[in-house]
Amino acid sequence: MVKRKISGKIYYFGFTVIPVLLYTFFYVYSVINGVRYSFTDWDGISMTFEFIGLKNYRSLLQNPNFWGSLKTTVFYSILLVAGVVILALLLAISLNSLKRFRTLIKSVFFVPAMIGGITIALIWDQLFYRVVPLVGQALGIGWLSQSVLMTGTTALPAVVFVHIWQAVALPTVIFIAGLQQIPDEQYESAKIDGATMFQRFRYITFPYLVPTLTVNLVLMVKQGFTSFDFAFALTGGGPVRATEVIGILIYNDAFKNMRFGMANAEACILFVVVAAFSLTQLKLTSKGGVRE
Repeated sequence: MVKRKISGKIYYFGFTVIPVLLYTFFYVYSVINGVRYSFTDWDGISMTFEFIGLKNYRSLLQNPNFWGSLKTTVFYSILLVAGVVILALLLAISLNSLKRFRTLIKSVFFVPAMIGGITIALIWDQLFYRVVPLVGQALGIGWLSQSVLMTGTTALPAVVFVHIWQAVALPTVIFIAGLQQIPDEQYESAKIDGATMFQRFRYITFPYLVPTLTVNLVLMVKQGFTSFDFAFALTGGGPVRATEVIGILIYNDAFKNMRFGMANAEACILFVVVAAFSLTQLKLTSKGGVRE
């Protein structure tokens, strides 16, 4: 009996040790190495490099392009989070109330999440350049008569729109899962008491959805701050740096300017910013919700 228990533990250990080793090597080691390189002048190729301390960080704090990219990234994230969470909540409530074809319609809404970001960006790039201008000309709308990716005022919202179109599926499914956990008795009691639809949402639906809302907020903040593929494929950061999110700035510094030390410093600052926003969200949303 003892031998079976020991062999069982060894068996389970064998399944866990490989993922732990892979995670340690490809994530933990890489993160630690990235932090180390942020204090150097490594160009990404040379075998030797010099330790320069906080020079990269001081240069970033004095670089207007870095602050501009960080500002663009924050604005991008706000638009993404607001757009995805609101749209996903509305879709979830609508889909959850369906009686027929619910599974089919949910599957259709989930299709964009199964397509790669670059593929979606290339499809929408053609739509923005070939289809949308024709619609703008037909409707007599001036700013739609040319590609919205060509002007600084419309390029960033256009990129965010594409990102929302692709990202809204998973939060919708998460919200639907949260809605299905709400007891029907709560709504029945509220209807008997004469509660309006808004009151039922305010005092029943929303408190029960706080945990799923927290998950979606953290996911979308992370996606917003680390977004790269949509802006890179659609605009490359232009026009005139209007869509240069910090991911593109890191890419340019690393692979175009060959300043890997500087790029790692930018990535470290981005990590701190994402962590700060996520912790703030967790603290704010943990105050609400239903207490079991």
